[in-house]
Amino acid sequence: MRIVLATANRDKVRELRHALEGLAVEILTRDDFPGVPDVTEDGRTLEENALKKARALCAATGLVAVGDDTGLEVAALGGAPGVYSSRFAGAGATYAENVQKLLREMDGVPMERRGARFRCVIALIEPSGAEILVDGTCDGTILTGPRGDGGFGYDPIFSVPPEGRTFAEMTMEEKDRISHRGRAMASMRRLLAERFLLG
Repeated sequence: MRIVLATANRDKVRELRHALEGLAVEILTRDDFPGVPDVTEDGRTLEENALKKARALCAATGLVAVGDDTGLEVAALGGAPGVYSSRFAGAGATYAENVQKLLREMDGVPMERRGARFRCVIALIEPSGAEILVDGTCDGTILTGPRGDGGFGYDPIFSVPPEGRTFAEMTMEEKDRISHRGRAMASMRRLLAERFLLG
């Protein structure tokens, strides 16, 4: 069975591939289909963006498509950056620029008010028209500065209790066990195995 991942983010591709290891699937990405048009992530929710990306890739390739969108929701910022997490510091912002903007916005906020959660929504679209959504969350705390050199995005400033470490201080295996994307992909993996009888 062939599945296409509806993302151009290589860091996400690496984590999604890792989460599906061992299933009897061939995993393709947008890069395997050079003519596929870009998808503008202009949805108002994570669900809308995940569905939009997966629908576009399914329509363009005729394959089962998996799309995701992820947001960091910070309580002290009223849930921001949320759906705008990847472009919090502006269109085309780097991971570091987004992190620095968030740290500036959180400047002076005491540790007891720095709670946050990551949320990941994953959409599965089949050529038949079937659409399925799963999600996963992970609660944590926004630190006052980065720690660790692994992961990507906001991982260096997102500390996970009771681990007391950031995602950037964990191995991919450790992160997969407790992260928002790891939890969502565990649900998607079970769904794929049951729906398509994959071993």
